Amino acid sequence: MRKLLVLPILLLILGCNLNRPDALQEGVWRAELQLTETEVLPFNFEVTSRDALKIFNADEVIMVTDLEYSNDTIVIKTPVFEGYIKAVVKDGTLKGSFIKESLDRVVPFSAEIGKNTRFDLKIETPTQNVTGNWETVFSPNSGEDIYIAKGIFKQDGTRVTGTFRTTTGDYRYLEGVMDGDTMKLSAFDGAHAFLFTAQVTDSTMNGMFYSGNHWEEPFTAKRNEDFELPNANELTFLNDGYDALEFTFPDSKGNVVSLSDKRFKDKVVIVQIMGTWCPNCLDESKYYSEFYNSNAEKGIEFVALAFEYAKTEEKALSSIKRLQDNIGIEYPILLAQYGSSSKTEAQEKLPMLNHVLSYPTSIFIDKKGKVRKIHTGFNGPATGEKFTEFKAEFTGFVDELLEE
Repeated sequence: MRKLLVLPILLLILGCNLNRPDALQEGVWRAELQLTETEVLPFNFEVTSRDALKIFNADEVIMVTDLEYSNDTIVIKTPVFEGYIKAVVKDGTLKGSFIKESLDRVVPFSAEIGKNTRFDLKIETPTQNVTGNWETVFSPNSGEDIYIAKGIFKQDGTRVTGTFRTTTGDYRYLEGVMDGDTMKLSAFDGAHAFLFTAQVTDSTMNGMFYSGNHWEEPFTAKRNEDFELPNANELTFLNDGYDALEFTFPDSKGNVVSLSDKRFKDKVVIVQIMGTWCPNCLDESKYYSEFYNSNAEKGIEFVALAFEYAKTEEKALSSIKRLQDNIGIEYPILLAQYGSSSKTEAQEKLPMLNHVLSYPTSIFIDKKGKVRKIHTGFNGPATGEKFTEFKAEFTGFVDELLEE
């Protein structure tokens, strides 16, 4: 009888082991997202244990601890964002897709262990150096879709790091190479997958920008150390007849919150227009959360209005909770909209604004409830000096409002 019992147990154990995939090999991997027939976006990650890995973009290190194994497949979920990688594990390789369900986007993905280079070089010695500032125009011949940016780059040998700043935010941590006279930069953070390529002379760039496999556009740039973008405090403003902001939206627990509530009375209030899907909003939320936790007793409040593209209210609220839990956000995040992140629809929810130009946008309100300043976009840590300047401007202006 005992032998009859042992055999099924052994078969069950063996069966479980057959369905349990091998752990990802520890070490550095090189991944590729296939954006077009000819263009791939490379990035590197390091597996540190069966259940943890790090994704690298220049100075950014993204810690990933949400790895799920099933049969021969692994699902890799980056912190905060909805996007995930689903791939088959086999002999030191991965093959699958990067998926964003709410937007119905799927990008082919592959990776292999043991390769720590990001871009392969065709020419070992660079013939150009892009260090400095670049006055940039995206979609230069497209009419309404045209927009300006400031490229900020540093080159060390063949390695290039930096970002593009726009009037609505920055493209975060870009890393790549100067391959002869060709610049190649990429970034992957679980929300966005960016690839920039450009032919460079001593004073010009002509290139293409790819966002996943759903968008591409040309850009041109010229060296200009004195170029500056328009003032971020002058792009969004109140329409005539308004001097205050009004809203009523539910928080993540279903409680209805209004700006007229007692918790905001006689306090300086920062209203953050954002989305949990937005990397620039994540950067801003990290900074605001740290600031709030250190200064809440001074009479300041933050409240975020989330405009979510998640298809259902349940998914949108789940994304909000995930952001709050990951960062430790103590101030309320209200669900202002789900099913779309349309800026036009966002502006309809806030008709006192001339437009919602950017996620994020911050509205500064004094103790009397009057709007004192509206800051469009966010200069995140990838912008270096501009991030430092923003923090100094932010704390200085908040201190002025608190002293009134």
